[in-house]
Amino acid sequence: MTPPEVDPVAPATPDPGLVVAVVGPTATGKSDLGVALALRLGGEVVGADASQLYRGMDIGTAKLAPDERQGVPHHQLDVLDVTEEATVAAYQRDARADLEGVLRRGRVPLVVGGSGLYVRAALDRLQIPPTDPAVRAALEARAQDEGGAALFAELGRLDPVAAAAIEPANTRRVVRALEVVELTGRPFSATMPRREHVRPTVVLGLRLDRERLDRRIEQRTRAMFDAGLVEETAGLAGRGLREGRTASRAVGYAQALAVLDGTMTLAEAVADTAARTRRLVRRQESWFGADPRVHWLDALAPDLLGRAAALVEEAAHWLRREGWDDGGHG
Repeated sequence: MTPPEVDPVAPATPDPGLVVAVVGPTATGKSDLGVALALRLGGEVVGADASQLYRGMDIGTAKLAPDERQGVPHHQLDVLDVTEEATVAAYQRDARADLEGVLRRGRVPLVVGGSGLYVRAALDRLQIPPTDPAVRAALEARAQDEGGAALFAELGRLDPVAAAAIEPANTRRVVRALEVVELTGRPFSATMPRREHVRPTVVLGLRLDRERLDRRIEQRTRAMFDAGLVEETAGLAGRGLREGRTASRAVGYAQALAVLDGTMTLAEAVADTAARTRRLVRRQESWFGADPRVHWLDALAPDLLGRAAALVEEAAHWLRREGWDDGGHG
């Protein structure tokens, strides 16, 4: 996707304390708009993509190369080895520290990414419940022995609200919900995020019509494999990718590992990656589409940057009118 052209007019001047978020489905151009807005506003990017946290996972995550970042500082990229587990709790701690650092420097933080829960962890009032490796291991063992459907049925009895919000096939999330119930004695649904920002935030969402987005996914998937995704994965396998709980499951990398193992042909890997990416996009659309705070923009609008900057300036104007001073209202 061609990056939005940076308008040479004077930059918008949002008040200190305003956070900007750029969200939406995969393949809509969030990273490029994030850079363009950062250049326009005098900002820094804080990533909200769980897979881009990993060093070396570049091609399959569409991570911007250093030159494509155009000098804009990027945080929460390349902070984990592939053997480490990405957790929402650790991300929340580190991303919020980055946000505060950007604000202290008098710059505008831009949270950019499509991992919905990570976006909420950075921006919203969200208490991360505790975890216990032994409890989780026992639940995962039960899932292997009894099947994910049995655990989902148990969650439905213990916490029907959480069960209604989790896909039955998402055994990892089901296990997490049951873990929280066991550790806290409270329903997992009680810890779900509220739609309440910690700081004044304007959320910009990028979208495309379904047919066009699906074509982009197909094209991008083929381009990733053509650019050396299997070779990149082979190098990461030498650094322990297979042992990583979260990195090895990332869409594209799991399929590339299957190619390396001889259990998938390259054509099958491309098709499966594209199909799984389309399913991921549907979940992203549902997640972000349910949030009434998102200002939706056409990802292909010729004046995309201008529209986005105008929404930021409108939010800044509201803050000035309300007397926001970075320490609270009034």
